[in-house]
Amino acid sequence: MTTAKPSLELLRSLTDEHVLRALMEHRRLTRAELAKVTGISKPTVSESVRRLAESGVLRDTGERTSGRGRVGSYYALADDVGAALVVGIAPEGVVAEGVDCHGEVLARARHAVSRPATPRQVAVALRRVVNRVRADLPGPLLVGAVSAADPVDRRTGRLVHLPDAPFLIGELSPAEQVGPLIAGSLRVDNDVNWAARAERASGAAQGLDDFAYLHLGAGLGCAVVSDGEVRRGASGLAGEIAHLVTHGPDGRAVAFTEVFRVLGLRRPGSAAIDVEALSRALPGETLDALAAAIGGVLSALLAVCDPEVVVLGGEWGTEPALLGAIEERVRSLPRRVPVRAAEVVAEPALAGARSHALGELRSWIATRSQF
Repeated sequence: MTTAKPSLELLRSLTDEHVLRALMEHRRLTRAELAKVTGISKPTVSESVRRLAESGVLRDTGERTSGRGRVGSYYALADDVGAALVVGIAPEGVVAEGVDCHGEVLARARHAVSRPATPRQVAVALRRVVNRVRADLPGPLLVGAVSAADPVDRRTGRLVHLPDAPFLIGELSPAEQVGPLIAGSLRVDNDVNWAARAERASGAAQGLDDFAYLHLGAGLGCAVVSDGEVRRGASGLAGEIAHLVTHGPDGRAVAFTEVFRVLGLRRPGSAAIDVEALSRALPGETLDALAAAIGGVLSALLAVCDPEVVVLGGEWGTEPALLGAIEERVRSLPRRVPVRAAEVVAEPALAGARSHALGELRSWIATRSQF
C-alpha cells in the first residue's frame, strides 16, 4: 500500500501557517530567526516570506540587523491584517475593544446605559461603541466575542428573561447587531462563563479542567467547567443559581436570591444585591447567614459537578472574612473542596472574552491569509 504524498499547495500552506504563527508570537523576526523558531529550512522560509509579503499579509519593517555577518531584514504582520472585536454588555454600560493578533487593545469605546435599560437603548449603545472602534482600526474585524450580564440562549445567542435577574434588559440579539460587521465567527455568552474562562487561562484555576466559578456580586451566577469546557446546558442556562434552594437566615429552606431580601441587602425596587450595604454588614450574624447560604449552594455543586476547586469571584465574593467563613463551612460538609479567591479581578468577563477572541483571530489569520 502506497501513502499519498502531500501536495505542494498543502506544504506551502503549512509553512505559511507556521511563519504567521511565529510572527504573532514574536512580533518581528528575520528570515533566519523564522527558520530557527519554526524549524523550517531557510530557503523554504524565505519563499514563504516572499509569498506572504507580496500578498500584503507581511511587511518589511525597515529595520535591519546589526553587527557582523549578513544584514537581515525584520518582518512583521501588516498593520491592516485584521482585528478581533470584544464587547461587554453590563449594568454600568457597553464597552467595545479592537484587539490585534498580539493581544494588544488598539481601540476602545464605552457608552453608559440607564437602569433599568431597555433593549433599544442597549442596541443603540452597542452599535455606537462598535462603530467607534471600527473607525479607529487600520484593518477589518475578523472575529468577535460578546459578554453579557444576562443569561444567553445557547441556540440563538439572544439574551434571556429570567425572574429576579438584576440586569434584565429584555430580548436582545447582540449577533444581529454586530454580526454583519464581522467576517468570521462571533461568540455570545454570559459574563460569569467568560470570567471562569479567564480564571482558567491565567487565574486561580489556571490549567484546571474541572472547577466551579461562583460569582457573588450585584447578581448571582455560577460557571461549571468540566473536562476543560464551560458547560452551558441544553439552552445555555446552566449555572443560573439564583433560585437554587439553600439555607435561609431563619433556618428555613429558601431560594438563594431570597436570602438577600430577608437580610435587607437588596437595592430598593430591585432584585440586585446592594454590594456596599452587604460589605458594611458582613461582620457578625450577616456573615454567618451568608456563609451558611453559600455553603448550601456549594454542597449542591459538589454533589452534581464534583469540581476539583471552587473559585469565588464578583464584587464581594473575594472578601477575606467571607472567604474564611465559607472555608470553615465547607470543612463541615460531607464532601470537601478547596475554595480560592478569584485572581482576575480587572474586568474578568472582558478578559475571558478577549482571550477567546485572540485565539480565534490567530487561527483565522494563520489559516486564511495564505496564498
